[in-house]
Amino acid sequence: MRYVTAGESHGPQLTAIVEGVPAGLKISETDLNVDMARRQSGYGRGGRQAIERDQARVVSGVRFGKTLGTPVALVVENRDWQNWTDRMSVFGEAPANLKRETMPRPGHADLVGSLKIDSDDCRNVLERASARETAARVAAAGIAKEFLADVGVEIYSYVTSIGEVSLDEADPMIDAAERTTLAIETSEVRCPDEKTTEAMKAAIDAAREAGESLGGTFRVVARGLLPGVGGYATADERLTGRIGQAMFSIPAIKGVEFGLGFEAARRVGSKVHDPIVLNRGVGFTRTSNNAGGLEGGMTTGLPLIVTCAMKPIPTLMTPLKTVDLDTLEPTEASKERSDICAVPAAAVVAEAELAFVLANAYLEKFGHENMADIRSAIASYKQRLKTSSR
Repeated sequence: MRYVTAGESHGPQLTAIVEGVPAGLKISETDLNVDMARRQSGYGRGGRQAIERDQARVVSGVRFGKTLGTPVALVVENRDWQNWTDRMSVFGEAPANLKRETMPRPGHADLVGSLKIDSDDCRNVLERASARETAARVAAAGIAKEFLADVGVEIYSYVTSIGEVSLDEADPMIDAAERTTLAIETSEVRCPDEKTTEAMKAAIDAAREAGESLGGTFRVVARGLLPGVGGYATADERLTGRIGQAMFSIPAIKGVEFGLGFEAARRVGSKVHDPIVLNRGVGFTRTSNNAGGLEGGMTTGLPLIVTCAMKPIPTLMTPLKTVDLDTLEPTEASKERSDICAVPAAAVVAEAELAFVLANAYLEKFGHENMADIRSAIASYKQRLKTSSR
């Protein structure tokens, strides 16, 4: 299962096509749009979110609420397009008074993208490099999440830090697996602690007053995974590599950890690796989960825990220095309408990316043509695991 997206930030719509979807998978348009709303939420979001009311609409590959085994196409309309029809017209001549973007923002794709495609207008780059594109990813991942839910896998995320404010966790690897979606989703910053939530909001308010932006960290967790999904024989089979690439594909993500992550480098081996025990009639398990649910590039059956670090958004209301591409003289970077902090939203996008990696790994292992055969293959595998643990 894979996706491809198209569309510009201020174009008519975003489009996503999902290939490799098995036939017979139940799809709910309501469920798809829950995550669309979650992506738009979060304290510190900008004015664009007041304009858009993102809704994913399925236009192919589904009949009477079930997939046909053919590519699924989804569209997300950009309501703000109405304000940009002259500047983002698909055809025709550019307006005589068109204002080009010639003051690239440090930290964004503006400059290097313009150099790459030989453009004198950064808008030709920033429209696609914008994180607005991730709305199409979340729409597409609704299909992958429906598949995972059908086979018993749940994915959620929560924010662990914004700026210098961090969530205090006694044992992150245990705490992460026990979080409840109610505690997460009732927080304006998607942090499952009321006191920390208020401190994070205060940090965002201070950044807004100073014309700054803030980054942070978040965890993504998958529960209900079977052991042995993924591979060890070749580099591209390893889920660590696949998930890492998927997370780094999200704009502004600068670091990814699995389980203990960098903390593992500071400990001795006996304080890192997870002892194996046998629960007869059920299967093998571990007494801890420092590995974060992955060993040798494969799932262990314990919760898969990924932590990501997001840099501050590069659009600043107090702009940094740059160079005007027309005059080649020093100037200040351009200002686009932007968020102060988008860490809570980025965590939802990370759920989407993880969903695709895991769905694809399940389809590789258990078949991909129709849900009945896939469920049968999973049931047979579970029985074999029970038998091997007698």
